Amino acid sequence: MDLEKFVEAPGRDEKIKEVRKMIDAKGIEYLYLQFVSVTGKIMGKGIPADHWETVAKKGFQLVYGATVNLFTNRAGEYLGYGPEAAELVGIPEPETFMQLPWAPTIGRFYCTLFRNREEKENPGGFLTSDCRGNLRRMHEEFKKKHGRSLRIGTEPEMMWLKFDENGKPRDGYSKPYCYHIDQFESLRPVSMQVIRYARMMGLDMIQGDHEDAPGQLELNWMFDDVLRNADRLTTYRQICAQVARENGIFACFMTKPFMGVSASGCHHNMSLWRGGEDEFVKCGNDPKDLPGMKDNYMYVKGGENTFMPDDDDPQMPGKEGLEAIGGVVHHLQALTAVGCSTVNSYRRLWDTGFWAPVFADWGFQNRTTGLRVSAPGRFEYRSVDSMVNPYLMGSTLLAAMDDGIDNKLDPGKPEERNIYEAIKDGKDVKKLPMSLGEALDFLKKDEVVQRGMPGEMYRLYDEYKHDEYARFMSTVTDWDKDTYMECLP
Repeated sequence: MDLEKFVEAPGRDEKIKEVRKMIDAKGIEYLYLQFVSVTGKIMGKGIPADHWETVAKKGFQLVYGATVNLFTNRAGEYLGYGPEAAELVGIPEPETFMQLPWAPTIGRFYCTLFRNREEKENPGGFLTSDCRGNLRRMHEEFKKKHGRSLRIGTEPEMMWLKFDENGKPRDGYSKPYCYHIDQFESLRPVSMQVIRYARMMGLDMIQGDHEDAPGQLELNWMFDDVLRNADRLTTYRQICAQVARENGIFACFMTKPFMGVSASGCHHNMSLWRGGEDEFVKCGNDPKDLPGMKDNYMYVKGGENTFMPDDDDPQMPGKEGLEAIGGVVHHLQALTAVGCSTVNSYRRLWDTGFWAPVFADWGFQNRTTGLRVSAPGRFEYRSVDSMVNPYLMGSTLLAAMDDGIDNKLDPGKPEERNIYEAIKDGKDVKKLPMSLGEALDFLKKDEVVQRGMPGEMYRLYDEYKHDEYARFMSTVTDWDKDTYMECLP
């Protein structure tokens, strides 16, 4: 069984013992065992800390439908899995142990999910509705095949909102002044607490600023291995939610809560590397506190960036970088269904004047295209927003890059003009899908991007998102009433 191989992996028993020492030394009483659903929601169970060794070996059980948020569709039927489905087995990963800085008696782990041991088909196999496990396995396959690893740095924009008299999140906490230090300062108690917690949980925080929208901040950490970065983005969201609770405000990751101001994007800066080694980066805790717990406090350092220019042009990426990005450009319309994953995501693309990319093209420092060379050696993937599931985004980007390298796909010449001016001049450019329904249609036709959603993952994502879109299309909004209620006679 995959499950048995995972539990019996060399060195795992020592890590389990190290966690026990830390649990006892830090006074940990309770453990959160968490995984990530198809939409990026954090799911899981909690256990008393004295049961750590048992759960580390045997895992916990939870219905398969938890990977699809255990939501029902429009007909009231459970999405993805019926009530007759078996229960998954979640195995905590000891190297991801972390004490919650705001609740020091609680520790958390990320988990890998497996099919039930008693299943008739593939018992104890990896559960393919585990987006995080899929990303790890796909990245390992990519590294074996190409001798390259994917490193990503994300730019997570989000908004801090006030509650109205009815307890609903409404207005932004600050004014919509981009890069304005005074507005950044107005949110200092929030941002500094986020940074403090983030550093204590292994995020190497590097910079931040106030963005264009009311209450909108972007706080960044160092780029890293695609899986570690996804874990850190997920952890960052949990931190923001906690800091919001402490300050009586709301941490909003909705893509476009307000029209007429910028939405919250989550640009992915990506590059492919040969080699490199894990190195400890001090992020608020002494490394002696976490012997062997590398996933939280290690970053990949060194190696050779294969996206770097390989000729006299300091802007033009190397041949391999162009092939990889050729794959992303070629599949950009289908990838949009993952990067812009909600109905609300497309408000970002429709609201003009805010640099949201709507064309499947690339360029140098060109914010009107779906991809740009943001600096020598890295591409910024722009058609992705704050609601993204970073594990699905990582695995589908790997699938597109794999296709680009295998088939030497040409991304075309970089577009240095404003894309709208280029179109006026006669350039034929593919447009990104402008609704969730249209994006899902592109995804349905793209077998390469679907390879980034192996096993049951594509079926579950497609079912969930089509139901979401159908719910939207079957809803009467205030706009409908305002526009049509009194239009006749």
